[in-house]
Amino acid sequence: MELRQHVRPGCGRLAPSPTGGLHVGHARTFLVAWLASRREDGPVALRIEDLDATRARPEATAAALVDLRWLGLDWDEGPDVGGPRGPYVQSERRAVYDEALARLKAAERVYPCTCTRADIERAASAPHAEDEGPTYPGTCAHRSAADAPALGDRPFAWRFRVPPGEVGWDDLILGPRSIDPARLGGDFLVGRNGQGPSYQLAVVADDALMGVDRVIRGDDLVPSTPRQLLLYRALGWEPPRFGHVPLVVGPDGRRLAKRDGSIKLATLRERGLDPRRLVGVLARSCGLSDEAAPSAPGDWVDAFDLARLPREPWTASADDWLGSGPFVEPAVSGGNS
Repeated sequence: MELRQHVRPGCGRLAPSPTGGLHVGHARTFLVAWLASRREDGPVALRIEDLDATRARPEATAAALVDLRWLGLDWDEGPDVGGPRGPYVQSERRAVYDEALARLKAAERVYPCTCTRADIERAASAPHAEDEGPTYPGTCAHRSAADAPALGDRPFAWRFRVPPGEVGWDDLILGPRSIDPARLGGDFLVGRNGQGPSYQLAVVADDALMGVDRVIRGDDLVPSTPRQLLLYRALGWEPPRFGHVPLVVGPDGRRLAKRDGSIKLATLRERGLDPRRLVGVLARSCGLSDEAAPSAPGDWVDAFDLARLPREPWTASADDWLGSGPFVEPAVSGGNS
């Protein structure tokens, strides 16, 4: 399979994960991503990121499309409308990821690692700066990709060799950023033998082959950016422009979660909320207006400017889009955002 990059100016993407219902925080980020592309007359692709088989739910995929359409967003390519760069569901793109991993193996950019999480925790001298876990100590880094067959039936993962030094980029929202991937855990996983790719490899392959020119996502994914930039370089692809939207937090300062029923789009829709009211609130939170005037996403295309987006988290309350009065909804089961 030939993996050829097709960069399309202004092309953006909406990439929900079907692990639970979308909430107001997702709506804000997707609105910003959609406006950023439409402002440049660029196409928008919808991709379902369902690689986490333990958490992905088929009904959540259908619900995500309903939520996004209720909000007033549309897309030019996707699992429901087709397109020339499909499939648009990650679980159907295994051949693409296998070929991307084969490229990395051929270039000796990855090696087979038999370490368990417990092994790494015991061997690591200290956790890395972001507290996402211990830094990989390089126990298996002496191996080459060609050593994999000799491991027989032993389970192993493929780790990417992280070169020394910082990786920088000019974030479209946060400004210049530079991070040393070694402080993010060092050599990172790109797949597990026989079990498929990691998020990092899949999203790079998808964005490159779908022609995505601009990636707009939540700033909780900033740590993924230097890793993905390294993968772009290793695979010989031009990286997209990255912009990270500050997250939405509740009055208690905690980030919104999919389990919070009061801010789920499905709950708001079932309660009869006019989506134009929510869009108006979101537009105001993005610095597009001083008032939360009921509006549709398309009403803000001409006025949209990433430079106007606040660089701090937006503190939101249900009263913002529901008006005065209580709105208490019991928590529903589901994963965190």
